[in-house]
Amino acid sequence: MVTIADVARHAGVAVSTVSYVISGKRAISATTRQRVLASIRTLGYHPNAGARALASRRANVIALVLPLRSGIHLPVLMQFATAVVTTARTYDHDVLLLTADEGPAGLRRIAASAMVDGVVVMDVEMRDPRVPFLRELERPSVLIGFPDDAAGLTCVDLDFHRAGEACVDHLAALGHRDIALLGAPAVVYERDTGFAHRTRAGVVDAARRHGMTAVAQPCEEQPEAVRRAVAGLLERHPELTGLVVHNEAAVAHVLAALPALGRTVPDDVSVVAICPDEVAERAGPALTSVLVPAEEVGRQAVSLLMRKLTGEPVPEGTLLSPRLTVRASTGRGRIPEQRRPR
Repeated sequence: MVTIADVARHAGVAVSTVSYVISGKRAISATTRQRVLASIRTLGYHPNAGARALASRRANVIALVLPLRSGIHLPVLMQFATAVVTTARTYDHDVLLLTADEGPAGLRRIAASAMVDGVVVMDVEMRDPRVPFLRELERPSVLIGFPDDAAGLTCVDLDFHRAGEACVDHLAALGHRDIALLGAPAVVYERDTGFAHRTRAGVVDAARRHGMTAVAQPCEEQPEAVRRAVAGLLERHPELTGLVVHNEAAVAHVLAALPALGRTVPDDVSVVAICPDEVAERAGPALTSVLVPAEEVGRQAVSLLMRKLTGEPVPEGTLLSPRLTVRASTGRGRIPEQRRPR
């Protein structure tokens, strides 16, 4: 097994110089640094992670609390997780993934073990039971999402209220007057998940501002459940010409249900979604959408956590502005047959 002393002898430097090159704690000339790195590569030396952690009092690991619960669209969730993992590696940190929905108990367990340097928390509820513990946690934390009271916390997310508003503003500009929101599955609202409530509030507030008629309801993810939801909407609101969908798993089923129910997209009903670009682009027709910036949110969360680890000041709240891209699923609002003048 190659040791740090072997590297020092090979490079013709002191052991302390090799240590400084690895840790970055002291400036070393570029020539010496390159010689040491070349010896490390040649000999196949791997610094002992445990020794490094003891020396720096760092585990070089962060925890990602990622409860896998019903109503969560796994592909989008994994986009967030992948962004956290890849960004953490750029800071020479690994990620401990916690998937059990243990609430405060899970946070308390990892905090007591000294296994991690900090915590990134996802799937944040409006009155999240983990929040009081996070405020008292000795290790730094960042939340992807905002609770109802975010004081004393560091949070980052898409501005879902503005995202909902952006969808309605777009439909209003096209002349639509009667719209609906098909939101997340009912269980997501029942858990008081922040992003779902904020999107609904944004849609309702913008519709009120434009003098539009708007209804909002949860939507399940299965094809038959989506078809029933769309059919029920059209039966109760035959004048509806605009639809906002905030449910990635249901988007394709909505687009399939509308023609089957006699409504073409966008001629009869315009559809705008809040979803990742790849979901919008592969839909038929391609969806006008507000991007869910999973990769950017994940990168920002890790960057904020690393700044907290080094004692840098960070903002309490970071809200990313929504970006709406117009595609083929939205068009001018039309007066439904039953409301056209005779």
